[in-house]
Amino acid sequence: MPDPTDSTTEAQPLKGEEAAQGSPHPGGKEDSCWSRLGLSRLSNWRTASFFLSLFLCLIVVFAFSFIIPCPVRPVYLRTWNHTFPLAATYDFLAITDANSDKVLDVLFVIKAPEGSLNISCVNQSLPTPCVFMSAVAGTNGETLWERPLAPEFHWAQCGLEGLGTVGAGCLLSHANQLTAVNHQSGEILWQLAHPPTFTSKLPVLSVPDLDNDGVSDLVLIGPGQAETRLVILSGKTGAQIGSEVVVDSDEASTHRLYTTAKGSHYVLLQKDSGVYAKALWKMAAQAKAGSEKSLKKDQGWEKKSSPESGEVLLYKSDSVQHVLRIAHGKKTSDLVVVTQGSVEAVKGDSLQSLWRTNISRLLSEPSLGHFNKDGTPDVVIEEDIGNGTKRVVILDGSTGGVLWEVNMWPRPNTPRPSAINTISSFSVFVLWGEMPSETNSSNSASEERFSYMLNPQYPSVLLEKSNIIDHIIAFKATLLERGRHACYIMLMGPQGEGLQGTVVLSKRKLKEDVPESRVLRLGVSPDEESDAEIKEAFDRLRFSKEV
Repeated sequence: MPDPTDSTTEAQPLKGEEAAQGSPHPGGKEDSCWSRLGLSRLSNWRTASFFLSLFLCLIVVFAFSFIIPCPVRPVYLRTWNHTFPLAATYDFLAITDANSDKVLDVLFVIKAPEGSLNISCVNQSLPTPCVFMSAVAGTNGETLWERPLAPEFHWAQCGLEGLGTVGAGCLLSHANQLTAVNHQSGEILWQLAHPPTFTSKLPVLSVPDLDNDGVSDLVLIGPGQAETRLVILSGKTGAQIGSEVVVDSDEASTHRLYTTAKGSHYVLLQKDSGVYAKALWKMAAQAKAGSEKSLKKDQGWEKKSSPESGEVLLYKSDSVQHVLRIAHGKKTSDLVVVTQGSVEAVKGDSLQSLWRTNISRLLSEPSLGHFNKDGTPDVVIEEDIGNGTKRVVILDGSTGGVLWEVNMWPRPNTPRPSAINTISSFSVFVLWGEMPSETNSSNSASEERFSYMLNPQYPSVLLEKSNIIDHIIAFKATLLERGRHACYIMLMGPQGEGLQGTVVLSKRKLKEDVPESRVLRLGVSPDEESDAEIKEAFDRLRFSKEV
């Protein structure tokens, strides 16, 4: 008779094996039930924990959404303008953030009986008309602040580090005074009498701290009776540091601060016989400023200095017109010297010539931009080639070779070339003049002015914009916000700086000119794009402060 156990084992082999081996615990069926019940409870706890965590996360997200809302982007006006009747203005425009909204604003100077915020010269006990330094918002042109000052206006410079206790500010020379102004509020940081022995000229030099107050100091340079003089001022208080110094027995036409690769500061002096450099530490020691030992020395340059004058001869020529600095990163730079007949680059460390290009008579101060993508700024010049024609040339900053050129007619009272950098490692160039055409084959005396935009991606194409504008006093092509809002700022007024009339300050977005511009082709390119494709390429550009 068959064994019932064998039958069970055959039908359910696993159960039979367990039965044959015997249960390790008595009452195995009850334990199995309790095990399944425990797993069910654990699963329920896990589900509850998951939904509780999700609920807490949602609470945190929604709470922070209300506590820390998304930043509101500034509302831009594509164009705006300010009109000041019966006013005078000057060749001064500064671009800085005056209201801490991360968008750059515009600072300028006018001379009028009353400002735009109903502040009058009479109420401020000043002669009428007086000088107003004003700041307007780059977004919409709204007046942020204005500061009335005693006339007459001489010069102004903004972006000077360490004025008062703020990060940066503006310094104005007016009447017989020097006034430091907070660029965000218009408040006077300090005010003192200008040194009477010389007339200071721009630029004001911002130098390392010489009086140990933790703030950068200032150097003023200008002509005396028959020499070039220098005075050092505390950036914090304006107090004079040490005594005045005679920098040179000759009068320097221009000056600038230059820092060598080793961090030594030199003042470059442009004189009738060439370009010279004098170490800042030597002038600080001569002034007995007290902390000249903290200034670095460059032994390579010191070996080249004259034992008699202490100056380093950088470039010998009796026709130097401009000196530019071409930066290679943050520490090294070269110099570009422009004379009546040439443009020459000089290596900053060794003072050896890098390249030289012959030119004819220069029409404006050269500017810098990036035509190619090698990272070195290229040089833009305007030269007179005769017959009422000018030649606009972009020279390679590395080699001096011609990268691009065009001939056009010059127009009176038009700005020099300018450039705005893009995120694509090149610049968009803005040029002024008039291109000859079939309808206008002669240089006319029309009041119409033409601006041109050049995109190096399309070197055989210009975008031409016709402008009916007043006399231009100052012009800047700039970027008001990182990556966006490239525009140009124009200050217009009566012919002649400081003359009274109607003054207009305007801003216009650069891309606003694209739809209204005419596509002007300089030659036939192998892959010729349509006018719409050219304009679309301009519209797609993204801009940057640096390349």
